[in-house]
Amino acid sequence: MSTRRHFAVFTTASLPWMTGTSINPLFRAAYLAKDGSRDVTLVIPWLSLKDQELVYPNKIVFDSPLEQEGYVRRWIEERVDFRPSFSIKFYPAKFSIEMRSILPVGDITECIPDEMADIAVLEEPEHLNWYHHGRRWKNKFRRVVGVIHTNYLAYVRREKNGQVLACCLRYMNTWVSRIYCHKIIRLSGATQDFPKSVVCNVHGVNPKFLEVGKLKLKQLQNGEVAFTKGAYYIGKMVWSKGYRELLDLLSKYQSRLGGLEVDLYGSGEDSDEVRESAERLSLAVKVHPGRDHADPLFHDYKVFINPSTTDVVCTTSAEALAMGKIVICANHPSNEFFKQFPNCRIYNNDEEFVQLTLDALAEQPAPLTDTHMYDLSWEAATDRFIEAAEINLPQGEPRIHQGSKTYFPAFLRTRKVKQNLEDASVYLHQALSGLEVTRCAFGAVPKTLQPDEQLRKDLGLASPPKKKKLKLKLMT
Repeated sequence: MSTRRHFAVFTTASLPWMTGTSINPLFRAAYLAKDGSRDVTLVIPWLSLKDQELVYPNKIVFDSPLEQEGYVRRWIEERVDFRPSFSIKFYPAKFSIEMRSILPVGDITECIPDEMADIAVLEEPEHLNWYHHGRRWKNKFRRVVGVIHTNYLAYVRREKNGQVLACCLRYMNTWVSRIYCHKIIRLSGATQDFPKSVVCNVHGVNPKFLEVGKLKLKQLQNGEVAFTKGAYYIGKMVWSKGYRELLDLLSKYQSRLGGLEVDLYGSGEDSDEVRESAERLSLAVKVHPGRDHADPLFHDYKVFINPSTTDVVCTTSAEALAMGKIVICANHPSNEFFKQFPNCRIYNNDEEFVQLTLDALAEQPAPLTDTHMYDLSWEAATDRFIEAAEINLPQGEPRIHQGSKTYFPAFLRTRKVKQNLEDASVYLHQALSGLEVTRCAFGAVPKTLQPDEQLRKDLGLASPPKKKKLKLKLMT
């Protein structure tokens, strides 16, 4: 085997769906391949036309994987200052309306040939493996690293019987991540704990935001007015994204925040209710449709207010800091990474929120240093990822971090016993995930054990071997 490493980055979504698991793994693949020392393949889901129409915005659909690959490549090339050199492969997938998620179909490990199977990066390993029935990841790849993007437990708790569902989901997430991954990286402490895990933000920001930050720094150094607008917030317009908390705070302290103007940008199921609530305030709170945060419209705002506590790491907060703005956010594990930046103002209670908001409107942001810009960049995020994933360690038993929990009693901690227990767990999961009745009982899309005819046609996959019929010869 060559010393040149190959990274296969598997993720649960793809552009044009503008979600974190579409965008961040795409940047990760681009920057892992940037210096040419690694071979990188981004593995993304392919949806049939019917599912594309349910998922992708603005009626964007693709007739072939090649057409979608072109779209993805153009998008990333417009946002980085180099030509990305990674490969793109598609795995068959279906969209679950109930879960609002894309789920793999069949054995997606087959996307990578055995001779190239070195390092697998599973973006949302729990999501990718809930219904996995196929080759065991650890048997095919030398190292399997999971990156936890989403706090699924927070979403499940809002459903009927949420506490019970969250308890079951916590166990399932832990189970599949333990048996299929060597290492787990949690973007922040806002996620559930996982075995063999470390907390590290391995995401960066789109370089375009850092360019805005450099421009604003130059304006401030020249004594020019860099920011001409007040405060804003941008996010999917659903109550759980912090809109309720923000409007409650503004309503409670209207007299003290007199003269404050806040613009809210977003689209979502609760847009009408958010707009109605904002109109009842005496403050100038305006609600606008969602837009790309990179739009020049946002460049001149000075203060970004983000009261959300449901994110794992809020991408828009990082982008606002990169643009040189003051960011006001709650003291929450999801914001821990941002505390190192002087323009991040953390509040612990309502009174602190009011005071920080008034102070931010009255002063100028601190200049972004080269160190701050680097820490927000994808170059730094890639370095953090390589270290947290322990990619450069000799093959063998990974290091034990003090923050990791031990999930086996002392008398079961020998490698052989642990391996036998893990093998049994894998066998049980494979047995359950191979039965249509149990798959559907736990929320899988029906008939997704193997790709259907349409997905096979779209991806050029061979048809499964026909089962031989057993003929019984009657003896007379």
